[in-house]
Amino acid sequence: MKTSRTLFIALLLFITPIFSQGEGGTFFLASYNVENLFDTINDPTKNDEQFLPSDSSQWNTEKYTTKLNHLAQVIDSMNNGWGPDVLGLAEVENKAVVDDLVAHLNNGKKYEVVHFESPDGRGIDCALIFNTRIFKFVASDTLGVNLPNGWPTRSILHAALTTPRGTLYHFFVNHWPSRSGGQEKSEINRVTAGARLKLKTDELLSKDPNTNILIMGDMNDEPLDKSIVEALGALGFNCDSLSGLAQDALYNLSLEKKLKGEGSYKYRGNWNMLDQMIASGNVLKKLYLCGSFGIFNPEFIQQKGGNYEGASLPTFGGRRYFGGYSDHFAVYAIFHLD
Repeated sequence: MKTSRTLFIALLLFITPIFSQGEGGTFFLASYNVENLFDTINDPTKNDEQFLPSDSSQWNTEKYTTKLNHLAQVIDSMNNGWGPDVLGLAEVENKAVVDDLVAHLNNGKKYEVVHFESPDGRGIDCALIFNTRIFKFVASDTLGVNLPNGWPTRSILHAALTTPRGTLYHFFVNHWPSRSGGQEKSEINRVTAGARLKLKTDELLSKDPNTNILIMGDMNDEPLDKSIVEALGALGFNCDSLSGLAQDALYNLSLEKKLKGEGSYKYRGNWNMLDQMIASGNVLKKLYLCGSFGIFNPEFIQQKGGNYEGASLPTFGGRRYFGGYSDHFAVYAIFHLD
């Protein structure tokens, strides 16, 4: 009996690395607005005073460490405990906080970070981490978004990664302008961001209609809003008719969940699908595990009771400290590893 148990444990140790690398020929992509991941150090070039020990928030090392531990718990829980292979992040202050977050992860994967400083006045940026066992870094840059009112906003992060077989992917991480001042009044800002991204994707697809494009992030708009449908040109699709999709078009993986009344962010009792994933036609036809798009909302991060029951427990509610995770759920999808 003891010999059988020893052999069983040895077998588990042998097969575990096989399933942790690409999950048997697939990769797990996730996008997560981590709600103001700020360090405790004052940056005179940024409006980061709200996240300092001297502020009424009393943002200190203990709270920062709790934030990192909680986010790591969520990220490690993704992909049935294996963690994501590619993760887009919104609302990070700088590369140092992303490095700190990666250091807290415990899913066995080795990640590399892609990050650029953004002109956003509050100093929040986008970043991307990827599993170096599956992807190799090729290049990265940012797309500047020039708003009509001249107000600085987050850049769109672009990272080109390749698989061991040489398949190239273009990942775009977004955090479009907020709805401050009202959805209708601020819409032009998100339309501007969508149009800027469209310029880049059109450029890539005009060179090669088979280009693999994966767009993710907090759009601060919903899948049927003008910024997504008209400015970016992201369409709906049906898993039963993938063969009819255009190679050089963009399609919204998030739309189906939205039409079912689901969302990644709860506002005044209503679900909003602000966090989205959008892919080029070639990705959907050849690589997407159709129907795999989901909202990562494990019970342990959900609020219990009240108007926000079922929503993710945030770190702050206004100025009140809850010590939670984020005010957004992450979204994810699975793709074949070509």
